[in-house]
Amino acid sequence: MRLLPLLSTALLALLTPPTTADLPKSQRFDLTKPSHDFFRSKPLHDNRVQQSFAFDNTNGHLFVAQLQDGTDDSSGDLCITRMDLSGDKVSHMHLNGFGHGVSFGAQAVGSETYLWTEVEANGNGYGKKLARFQWEDGKTLSQSSDALKKYVVVEGATEHTASIDPVSNRLIVRYNKSGKYIAAYDLDAASEGDFSNPLVNFKQPALSGFKSDVFQGYAVYGSYMYVLTGTSYDSNGGKVDSEVASIDMNSGEIVQGPTLTKAGESLSFREPEGMAVYRTGDGEVRLFLGFASGDSGGRRSNLFYKNVLV
Repeated sequence: MRLLPLLSTALLALLTPPTTADLPKSQRFDLTKPSHDFFRSKPLHDNRVQQSFAFDNTNGHLFVAQLQDGTDDSSGDLCITRMDLSGDKVSHMHLNGFGHGVSFGAQAVGSETYLWTEVEANGNGYGKKLARFQWEDGKTLSQSSDALKKYVVVEGATEHTASIDPVSNRLIVRYNKSGKYIAAYDLDAASEGDFSNPLVNFKQPALSGFKSDVFQGYAVYGSYMYVLTGTSYDSNGGKVDSEVASIDMNSGEIVQGPTLTKAGESLSFREPEGMAVYRTGDGEVRLFLGFASGDSGGRRSNLFYKNVLV
């Protein structure tokens, strides 16, 4: 299939007004139900806190993003660790000048994995565009690498991040255009560079009433988006302030939450970092919550999940 010109795609996105759509209604996760351990205290390739994570459901890979050791937060230099589903390290990639790693997606293409990440870090360390590239163990990519396909998904947006709904086969893009917005696209069309027909496009609701307004990740399953907020024990006097909420993507409104999550309450440091959706081989859908733990210079990755749908 012929790729749409980047400029034409961007202009079409610009002409599409922020609006809600009518996605097929799905079940949603009950955020009040307990979380279950997936793994705790797993080391990553670098030693800083994890920022986000993504699953390749088809090939059984887990990818975890963090800022590289020894780099400034504004540099946008990321390390992605590939792990098995036991949480053991397999390999890594370094992505120089990409962004902060708030969220990214992993797409299975046969036996290969393609990552969707932000790219071209701005002065604050967040990526201005969206990138898609094939995973290669041990490789370092720069923001100008020929291995990247780069997209301005929404013209005029100053930041783009991504997530993938592996059940509905959709790419979710969170972008900043004088405010935070959410758009969803058919993943196959997006893989061809076609962002001309957003399935949904709405302004993210205000996180009013949350204990913390620090945004730490998002994920989508069906017609609902989930967000995670909060800070580390070290920055809030040892209090649990991590919360989750669900947003109906057809109305753009919060339908459950904010709900306090005490997953991993006994961890040291404990900073909420990332969300993702995973479907097991027997069809169980899980909403994952990530937390960083451990001492500075030796942070660890921790994942928990909820699996009750209503």
